[in-house]
Amino acid sequence: MSNLHMLDPYAGNILTQGLGPILSRMETAKALTELPKRLHSMDGIPPHIAMHHLMAIRDFHIPGVEECRLHQTNDLMIRQNYRYLDPTVAATWATVSGDRVAYSHSRAPAYSGAVVGHSGTGKTEGVLRCLRIYPQQVIQHGSFPRMVGPHKQVVWLSINVPASGRTVDLGTDLMRESDRVTGENRFASELSKERRDGMKMLDSWRQWATSHLLGLLHLDEVQNLFKLATLKKRRTRSGVPSEAPELSIVEDQFLKWILILMNTWHVPLLLSGTPDGIGALTRRLSTTERIVTSGYHVFQHFDSVTDSNYRKNFLEQLGKYQYVQKKLPVDDELANLILELTGGIQRLIVALWIAAHRVALERNDGSLTLNDFRMAAATYLAAVAPAVAAFRSKDPVKMARYEDLLPRNDAMWSQFWGSVSQI
Repeated sequence: MSNLHMLDPYAGNILTQGLGPILSRMETAKALTELPKRLHSMDGIPPHIAMHHLMAIRDFHIPGVEECRLHQTNDLMIRQNYRYLDPTVAATWATVSGDRVAYSHSRAPAYSGAVVGHSGTGKTEGVLRCLRIYPQQVIQHGSFPRMVGPHKQVVWLSINVPASGRTVDLGTDLMRESDRVTGENRFASELSKERRDGMKMLDSWRQWATSHLLGLLHLDEVQNLFKLATLKKRRTRSGVPSEAPELSIVEDQFLKWILILMNTWHVPLLLSGTPDGIGALTRRLSTTERIVTSGYHVFQHFDSVTDSNYRKNFLEQLGKYQYVQKKLPVDDELANLILELTGGIQRLIVALWIAAHRVALERNDGSLTLNDFRMAAATYLAAVAPAVAAFRSKDPVKMARYEDLLPRNDAMWSQFWGSVSQI
């Protein structure tokens, strides 16, 4: 085998040429990291100007190990599926056209993965950052095998499962997003109809996806597929739920379409959502393996000050962004206080950091103190305090009050993919 093919197992495949290089773990972490430009001195900068510099922290992002693994999962799904869709092979065009072909041992398997995490743990942001590593979402080919003129290849598409959980709304959102990313009006006539058939819309969109050689479809907020039981039903007579309540599906056709998309049309699928949604989905499908054939990724909150990903990576970097003259030491006392006030939820940590600075800048004595964090939590973040308290308690009765904090047993698949990643 030539050195070129050893370095690029997809050499010669036009579909993978625009994806950029296959990244190492270190290269992936670097590509996912975003450290906003920071001010090294606050001399001469008044508080009202400092407050605007402060908002750059919203772009702050330090990827965890699981996020880097997620990019590898996405990359394997996309590139491997394109290996089976090589446009120089006749069977590819039979798949695109919808013609049935004789069984082949090289038939593409169903690629799918799942991402689970409580609200605010960074799962959606992580997925989108992983997808945006690719140089282009839509690759414009000036010429394409067996086609006259240019052709557009869509590497990835990401949408939220609509809040209604209905197929007609999913079909609408898929069509609108597809037209948006390609700059086309392929679905204009279907979207203009007053009466729409959800399954017909999804089938029409599926034809678009195969003809544009979609590399991966990401469906976020999968919990929207299900109806949550009322708080009353989430409790037993004693007030203590023995386990999380079973969620009811809004439309069974939705799940059937997902299975057909994976098993028949071989569009790689990445599903993400909160533990209650992913848990309900894996229970409703005939086999859990169908949605975790490529990977199962659990995005965790920070749980301990001894967690090096929190203390040494995340907080150490965040601590460099202090918009005051007298810097607050980034020590264990601060680390513990932040965990106490946010439950270790990454999105809340960044929100608390910004809010504490606002308190400090309003006080205008040039310092940032631990009490600023306490005051910020009691004012700017007061609305989320009950959820944080429930989250930190790990008490199922308290957590049951918040639908995106419902506990699910993810241990088996978490341990499975954790061990696989070490091989």
